[in-house]
Amino acid sequence: MNNTKRVSKKQKAYDYMKSRIMEGFYAPGQRIVINQLVKELATSAIPIREAVRSLEAEGLIEYQQNIGPVVTPIDESKYTDTLSTLAVMEGYATALSKASLTEEQITFLKDLNQQMKEALTEFEFGKFGDLNRKFHDLTYDSCPNQYLIESIRKTWMQLDSIRLTGSTFNPKRAKESIDEHEHIIQLLSEDADFQVIELAVRSHKLNTVQSFHERKRQPNGTTFI
Repeated sequence: MNNTKRVSKKQKAYDYMKSRIMEGFYAPGQRIVINQLVKELATSAIPIREAVRSLEAEGLIEYQQNIGPVVTPIDESKYTDTLSTLAVMEGYATALSKASLTEEQITFLKDLNQQMKEALTEFEFGKFGDLNRKFHDLTYDSCPNQYLIESIRKTWMQLDSIRLTGSTFNPKRAKESIDEHEHIIQLLSEDADFQVIELAVRSHKLNTVQSFHERKRQPNGTTFI
């Protein structure tokens, strides 16, 4: 019974810290103060330390000598390299999926994009990111190449570990992303050529890479996946 309660407290601490990291409330390099989390979550330090170890295993937290646990610093080069690779894979997978997409799935894509607009208006950036992930997952979910789908999902997980989802949110790029989604939906709804769809999806991701580089040249620059 006690073990069940402890696991529940650990999960609560894990979910709380991970959401704060992914949504950018905890900045890269920021120290994780165990005593502060004890107060915030009204629990003991034990489940929090266990949650920290889980997040460390995922690459979201690292231990630094004489400091303790900190949010893993951003690896900018790895981020752009990974996102560029994802652009190629998603473009090809989405083009392959086109023939198998149903009208119901197209309607769902439109609904997801509308929800993204609403989330952006309400400044719900974490929700926006979740919807964005669902949108892209659906665009290539019908791809007949299962190995390619698995590779894409593993690459998304790598992006999570690099830690650029929430801390680099840029509303301007997010609005552009929604517009590009609408163009992709239109292509998937019409009799568009394979190469046209592949190029549109690949360019969508590479536009984010370009936006990231442009924003980094500005003071306090950020971007969005």
